[in-house]
Amino acid sequence: MERSLLSAFAGTLLGISALGSAAFVWAGSGSPGSQPKPEGDWRLLDPITYENISIFPVVSSVSRDTSAFVTLDEGLSSGDIVVREQGSDSMARSRGIPLPQYNTGPSVNQLVLINRGKRPVLLLAGELVSGGKQDRIIAKDRIVAPGADPLPLDVFCVEHGRWSSGLQFSAANTMVHPSVREQAAVNHSQTDVWESVRKGTTSNVTAAPSAPPRIETRELADVVASTAPTQSYSKIYQHGRVGVSVDSFVDEVQRRFARAASGGKGEHLLGAVVAYGGEVAWSDIFASSDLFHHYWPKLLRSYAVEALARPTVREVASRDDADEFLRRLRGREQVESEPGVYRWCEITEGHLAQIELEALEPKPMTLHRLLLHRTS
Repeated sequence: MERSLLSAFAGTLLGISALGSAAFVWAGSGSPGSQPKPEGDWRLLDPITYENISIFPVVSSVSRDTSAFVTLDEGLSSGDIVVREQGSDSMARSRGIPLPQYNTGPSVNQLVLINRGKRPVLLLAGELVSGGKQDRIIAKDRIVAPGADPLPLDVFCVEHGRWSSGLQFSAANTMVHPSVREQAAVNHSQTDVWESVRKGTTSNVTAAPSAPPRIETRELADVVASTAPTQSYSKIYQHGRVGVSVDSFVDEVQRRFARAASGGKGEHLLGAVVAYGGEVAWSDIFASSDLFHHYWPKLLRSYAVEALARPTVREVASRDDADEFLRRLRGREQVESEPGVYRWCEITEGHLAQIELEALEPKPMTLHRLLLHRTS
């Protein structure tokens, strides 16, 4: 059995970006034709269900070689990736590389990232970087090439209230939960990011609940007021009144998921499709089992936080609805591309949004694919 299975837990041209390297293009839905077929060589295993969450493991006979890339957490931990407040200490140097001043001072929604390692770094929307004047999350999926100029990095704040202390950021090994991630990756709204942290979820459940949320808005507000007055994401969800519920929930889902994932004999575990009650809401699929194995612990915790913030309903998602999350959407496209580095594509179709991040070098491959049912 492959290691990853056994350790699954452990239209108009709008212009050119400020960097001059990324172009944005809008495209229509294309000519009509037959219904799109599932992408890739993917199939779903039987789901695991616990309380109000169901998770369908996504497996494939093919797993790409992604060893040429480094993740944000790995790069920050090794020191190959440096993240600083924008406009701070503009003459300071990191191994001889200047940190330029792009603006007159620090900015809530922009940091500076330097990749001083030898491999491209993979960034996913919703990944948390901790420190600086406020904790931030990455605004969108992208790849940063080694040796590139210091990058003005778009981010969103998840720590409303603090604007002080250090300049350097460290790996947080945390992915914000889907409601927050959606506001960053799809809605691109700082106000909505803060609101989804405070509420816990932006979903409006239509089915009659059989049990209230285990993490309620009132409880979150009490924790914020008493322990995390700056609304630090990590503090809120590590607090005893909230964290114990999250930890026990994750442990049980993890145990069941491991058992389900072991059913993919001779196949590679690449992702998961997630449902809350009867609503299939989210999926993350990667190019390799190695990438999935790296991201899975923090993805699972993020899915669990979302589940705990939603009421429990008796409905259970159908296999057919989950299979729909493996097909390619047909709708309006927005594309961003940096030649020789990456291509980012967002497709919207009704209430669904799909985001793909394709690496262009050393070999073209889709490193990450997100598909979600929008809640707002």
